[in-house]
Amino acid sequence: MSSSAGGAGEGQRWAQEQAALHRIATLVARGAPRPAVFASVAQEVACLFDAEWASVARYEPGSAVIVGRWSRAGDVEGTARLPLGGHNVTTLVHETRQPARMDSYASSDDAPSVRIARDFGIRSAVGAPIRLEGRLWGMLAVASTKEAGLPEGSENRLEVFARLVAAAIANAEARDELRRIAEEQAALRRLALLVARGMPSDAVLAAVAEEVAALFAADVTAIVRFEQNDHCTVVGGQGATRLGTGVRFALEQDPGLALLRDTGRTSRFDVHDPNRPTADERLSAESIVSAVNAPIVAHGRLWGAITVASRRHRLADDVEQQMADFAELVGTAIANAESQAALAVSRARVVATADETRRRIQRDLHDGAQQRLVSLTLQVRSLQAALTAEQVELRREIDRIAVNLTAAVDELRDLASGIHPPVLTKAGLRPALALLARRSPVPVDLDMARDKRLPPHLEISAYYVVSEALANAAKHARASRIAVGATASDGTFTIVVRDDGMGGADFTGSGLIGLKDRVEALGGRISLQSPAGKGTTLQVELPLTSAGSDDRADSAAERA
Repeated sequence: MSSSAGGAGEGQRWAQEQAALHRIATLVARGAPRPAVFASVAQEVACLFDAEWASVARYEPGSAVIVGRWSRAGDVEGTARLPLGGHNVTTLVHETRQPARMDSYASSDDAPSVRIARDFGIRSAVGAPIRLEGRLWGMLAVASTKEAGLPEGSENRLEVFARLVAAAIANAEARDELRRIAEEQAALRRLALLVARGMPSDAVLAAVAEEVAALFAADVTAIVRFEQNDHCTVVGGQGATRLGTGVRFALEQDPGLALLRDTGRTSRFDVHDPNRPTADERLSAESIVSAVNAPIVAHGRLWGAITVASRRHRLADDVEQQMADFAELVGTAIANAESQAALAVSRARVVATADETRRRIQRDLHDGAQQRLVSLTLQVRSLQAALTAEQVELRREIDRIAVNLTAAVDELRDLASGIHPPVLTKAGLRPALALLARRSPVPVDLDMARDKRLPPHLEISAYYVVSEALANAAKHARASRIAVGATASDGTFTIVVRDDGMGGADFTGSGLIGLKDRVEALGGRISLQSPAGKGTTLQVELPLTSAGSDDRADSAAERA
């Protein structure tokens, strides 16, 4: 009897844990915002471990920032920054990169984290690392005031939830990256249009400062031009209270700009970085806590720099690279030399980066959350098989959990396939187009003799051209048949999609506009013939060595 009760209790714990994992995995698969995922994870693990507190923390230089937490007392408002150091779970996970456990905070350790634990009566705590692409991003932790402490093995159970948090962060960062790329490209297009219209340089610089401030959520932006005798002048910017446009100062007043001038590379200042250089007069005067400087190169020489700065928070780790890319194109615009070639390279890079991001999202979903859900389904079925015949109700409950997990796997698989088709990566363009043809509600005749693989960016572009054309024909053309042809000759890959529908199509639809941008970014051409009542023909020509290839991009970068 007691053995049966123990089995039922263990089964109930497993069921609760799997249900919690399913709820969190569903949030991750649906692309819920990171704060919502963090709060949900904290609440789920606190309830599962019968703990009073749970938190998600992000590591920064010298500290851990609480980005999500749950308390049984309901005190979850605001954020907290805990300095690293002392004998506590937060520091142990940071130092070892492994799950950690504390069963007593009664020592004389006077570190801030230890004092806080003692003040709240915490007796035990466990933490699990949150790893992102091989690096330590942060930590998931639970804490209890109970004398018995947290159960043995809690840190290993907690690590499963930490992996889901990592998946949520990776997906959110990928979405943020796609959005940032689109915003960056739009900003560069607007700036290029100003330059092409021959606007005065002060108007162009003012627009640059505004665009950069919006892109990086900066409180202060400044564009400075380097001059003789180690001086520079602010020629554009916004948000500064003391050092506005026209102010001239010596580089020794700004160590970050002086370092950039000496090395030609981006420089950074963070007030919370223990290894930071001495704060300069300009940043102190503006109450800046984080700043990044990026070089502007024009006519082959270091022309000046763009500075973005925040009075509120630390700028993201990848701002330096983003600013470097942006400043490179801004320098080209300022110099007005080969601006069209540089923008074409930028557009191709955006297309390639967006495609790679889609592939990474699909790969992360398949190899991460999807595989974990499959494993959990097998574990639940194994648990169900181990139950006795008398445990009917528990068997039914576990069966419902397994069915829901299977549904979640199917939903996640469909989501991943919609982001980037796996068959395109694994088998190539021809099988991918054949799959599109089979799925089309309108019969499709596919003619593609080429079996040799194309460069990845061309395969992806050709796939989306055909996918969008088939979707448009199915929705709007009232066609009875569609013909798709793809040929390669004389260094050009040509795609022709022709239907026998009602015609009248144009480039006003967002889908065809997106195709036009993609094709032109790769140095290709797109044409549309759609006379009323005579069907529609879409033809795309892509150079087999396009503006998106590495060789062309490298040579254009050298010219810039």
